[in-house]
Amino acid sequence: MAGSFYSSDADQLKSDIEGFTVKDCPKQVVLGIVSPHAGYLYSGRVAGNLYSRIIIPDTVVILAPNHTGNGAPYSIWPSGSWNTPLGDVQVNEEIVDEIVLACDLIEKDSEAHIYEHAAETQIPFVQYFNPHVSVVIMVISPGGMRDIKNIGKCLSSVLLRSCPNALVIASTDMTHYESQISVNRKDKIAINEILALNENSLYNKAYSMRITMCGIYPTIAMLTCSKERGAKGAELVRYETSGVVTGDYERVVGYAGIMIC
Repeated sequence: MAGSFYSSDADQLKSDIEGFTVKDCPKQVVLGIVSPHAGYLYSGRVAGNLYSRIIIPDTVVILAPNHTGNGAPYSIWPSGSWNTPLGDVQVNEEIVDEIVLACDLIEKDSEAHIYEHAAETQIPFVQYFNPHVSVVIMVISPGGMRDIKNIGKCLSSVLLRSCPNALVIASTDMTHYESQISVNRKDKIAINEILALNENSLYNKAYSMRITMCGIYPTIAMLTCSKERGAKGAELVRYETSGVVTGDYERVVGYAGIMIC
């Protein structure tokens, strides 16, 4: 996605990220975050403000939705590295193997990742703040709540045992292509459920109110995992819509940056 969702030029990408970040703000260790994945022009400020507030550990797990429908339902990238204009980011193959062993729902699979932007757009931010980071990247397709929560619990068991300081990122945009008034109203409902760490109510309200949050399943898995790891609360760092950039408030997408502590 370099050259489309974000710059393919290393210097320009670094400059863009620096323009989105907040300088000299307090940073803290968090268990999980909700971060947007649109083009940086639209959601970069929300993501940058969010990443400015957290300490990026040496292992980051990125949970992304499946926009393409390709690949296995719950696909984890198996090995090697991911490359961005800022350099290579190694896959933590040891943690990948432990997750696959812990949860028989999850498969090593690359097909689901090939044209999927939602995980990739997080990588330049995490490597900017920690050049030594390694990643575990999973694409989560729509599924039943029992399976999604099981994935979150299995992930927590691996991290508690092998990588207790890991950060888990749920990559998602919020409500899509409705008026600013409608998007703000629906997103407030979804955000409040995330802040309450209530994944069941988030799921129910999203479907009953048609909140088109594309990464709801990664968010549910992240919340489940974070609660298993001892999460006590959450904080909304920034919220915006695409209307701020485009000036079109009749058809916007919402973006939220949330920390789970």
